Amino acid sequence: MSRLPENRPPWHALLAPLPPEAMPVRTPIGSREVLGPAHGAAIAGWQNLSLNLSAGTFGLRHLLIVLDETGRPIAASDHVFIHWENPSDPSGPWHMRQESIGGRLEEDGRFLGTCWAVTGPEPREDEPPAWESIPRRPTDEEAAVLKGLVAEIVARAG
Repeated sequence: MSRLPENRPPWHALLAPLPPEAMPVRTPIGSREVLGPAHGAAIAGWQNLSLNLSAGTFGLRHLLIVLDETGRPIAASDHVFIHWENPSDPSGPWHMRQESIGGRLEEDGRFLGTCWAVTGPEPREDEPPAWESIPRRPTDEEAAVLKGLVAEIVARAG
């Protein structure tokens, strides 16, 4: 199996602590076209808090929190996308790995979600993807860390 790049920033891992300077961006959950009609009224006050952390050419970490109209976090996810070169075949395709955790944050404090890992070679233009996807239930510790990240991001967003 290919090695991951060694020079990734320490925060560029699933559920890792955030760098102090990272600030989330607040946006409406949908466009005016979506939120304007009667069926969009139910989510009109909802917002997204998102945070993108780059690792240069090697990858990206994206955290997303959905807030309801009261400002309560109702869903959260943390995704890490990593690309690396196969050292045994430098002329071959780059490989990718995505690690994710995401799901609902219940009012009673429970987290109902999934973790998954997707890995495989980047497909060539004329090939379908040959990625392997492995889902699993998050541990209680992973859910607690995600909830801590949510609290930190909401606090940073003000």
